[in-house]
Amino acid sequence: MNIGPEVQVLAAVSQGEAEQRFQRLLSCLSHPPALTCVRASTHLASLEEIQHRLGEELKQVGGNISITILPHPHIPDVLLLPVIGPRPVVQLSSEVIVGAQCGSAVLRGAHVFAPGILATPKFMKTGDAVSVFSDLEGKCTRGNKDFKGKRVFVGNGVAEMDRSNIFCSDEPVKGVGIRMVEPLYQSPSFDGVLPSLAFLQNLPSVVVGHVLGPRPGERILDMCAAPGGKTCHIAALMGGQGEVVALDKIRGKVERILQNAKALHLDCIKAHCFNSIKAVCTDQAQDTEGPPFPPQSFDRVLLDAPCSGLGQRPSMACTWNLKEICSYQPLQRKLFHTAVRLLKRGGVLVYSTCTVTLAENEEQVAWALNTFPCLTLQPQEPHIGAEGMLGAGLSPEQLRLLQRFSPELGWSVAEARGEGDSPTEQPESPTSLAHRANKDTIGFFIAKFLKS
Repeated sequence: MNIGPEVQVLAAVSQGEAEQRFQRLLSCLSHPPALTCVRASTHLASLEEIQHRLGEELKQVGGNISITILPHPHIPDVLLLPVIGPRPVVQLSSEVIVGAQCGSAVLRGAHVFAPGILATPKFMKTGDAVSVFSDLEGKCTRGNKDFKGKRVFVGNGVAEMDRSNIFCSDEPVKGVGIRMVEPLYQSPSFDGVLPSLAFLQNLPSVVVGHVLGPRPGERILDMCAAPGGKTCHIAALMGGQGEVVALDKIRGKVERILQNAKALHLDCIKAHCFNSIKAVCTDQAQDTEGPPFPPQSFDRVLLDAPCSGLGQRPSMACTWNLKEICSYQPLQRKLFHTAVRLLKRGGVLVYSTCTVTLAENEEQVAWALNTFPCLTLQPQEPHIGAEGMLGAGLSPEQLRLLQRFSPELGWSVAEARGEGDSPTEQPESPTSLAHRANKDTIGFFIAKFLKS
């Protein structure tokens, strides 16, 4: 990838240092985090019970293989499972090509579902052993037999369907197409495992819910809510007591929010298909059952803003350009205006992104503090990430109140996998495991404000 001016949005440092950091970022993003994070539904059962039941379920799914599951020492509803890899897997002659999103899911423990398959050998039959590759540039056409474009190896599997069933069916194809038996990264598949008790969620995304600090009986708005992981976490932290309003402007995504809420037994969530920019009205007599809402309608607001997504992992298809990266700032500011208007005085606003750019994070905080004198930065609990990054004109005290997850800063494959110089492998302690989990995450940013 040509890194040109893109590096300038990542850090207020010299060009040389910025380019090195950007290269580390690209390398880091092509690998999954070192640990799988599971958010436990502690509103339904204790963490200890969920930990035990998850271990038993995964043991059955994995052929009686014991899997390490440890609680995070600082976050009361998180379980951590180490990811093993990259492993020395020998590539086979038969190749299956999958889309980049499917390939990323495989790197995090998923099997290959049939809709994600783009190309297979001409005569592939059920039971054939195949190597799975992810299409890096989105150039593989569906039904291809011999794709030669840029691709990356993600592991070996066994075909669960014939080629004709995948590409020649009149009905939309469903189900597992390739069952992974030798993935490049060994991580348990959670397909159908404890759907109401164990929810796969990136660690910083779980931190956001705790930082927001929802309390039973409050009315809370999640402005850009799909697919609903944070929405459901907020409702769970409230013990289902109160109201969580979730907005998203794509109807299919709203359905996904409601499905997740139902699976997790959370009936205090009300999801609406609506553009959050227009979610505030001037008519105080407006029926507040659905959007738009009168000003000061909510005790807390989460603005998990649309962003460039430069922190998502694993992400092997690097297609970003400077114009696209910079296009999100105006949208985020429009959403911010709405969020502040909908928040009650004395209420809490949390702004978060899954990107690492200065423009979408610290610069937005500086802009918000200048634009809205009623907002002040607040301490975050838990605070397991780093402080904010220099370059946006924020004071050292303000930077310390921000929380930034920048996995590329100290990243290397050996460090991320916990490989050391010791000749014997000792089981990691919960504290050591949590330290690694806190560092080797997706890229993420959190700011917490109080409206006076």
